[in-house]
Order: sequence, then C-alpha cells, then structure tokens
Amino acid sequence: MSIVINVENIKCGGCANSIKQKMNALPGVVETMVDVDAGSVAIKFDTEVDQQQVLTTVKDKLLAMGYPTVGSVEGLKAAGAKAKSFVSCAVGKMTDSE
Repeated sequence: MSIVINVENIKCGGCANSIKQKMNALPGVVETMVDVDAGSVAIKFDTEVDQQQVLTTVKDKLLAMGYPTVGSVEGLKAAGAKAKSFVSCAVGKMTDSE
C-alpha cells in the first residue's frame, strides 16, 4: 500500500534527498518518492506492518524535519518548521553532492 502526503516547505532536490533518506530509514517504509513541484511525499509501506502506526511515525518525522503536512501548523510553529526545513535542505544538498 502507498499513500501520498502533501507537505509544506519542499523547495528543491536537497529537500527531497533529505526526506527520502530519513523516510526510507523508518521501519515499515519500503520506498519514498518526493515530488518537489507538487509538494508531496509518496510513501510505500511494507504489507506486514501496522500501516496507520507507520503513517503517524512518518508524519511526526516530517514535522521534526520541517516538512509538516499541509495546514497542520500555524503561526510560530509554521515559522519554526520553515527554519528546520532549511537545515534539512542544506543537509540533503551536502549528502547529494558526495
């Protein structure tokens, strides 16, 4: 099974690279695809896991990285998420260039 999550703050391939690395490292995630233009993350789940639990973990991890689901944060939390996303983006760019 797979699901598409619309997230905020995806700006470039560096963001996409960071998201793919972190999501693919989570137990129960088989594959991650990021569409920068659409601002979406597609997650393919292992069929042997509690997919709802993995989805919650995925959303929590995306938020921690600065990529909250669309409309889930406001005000100062949104500004904090945006700042975190710049760091995640930079890390993704550095990792991509290695």
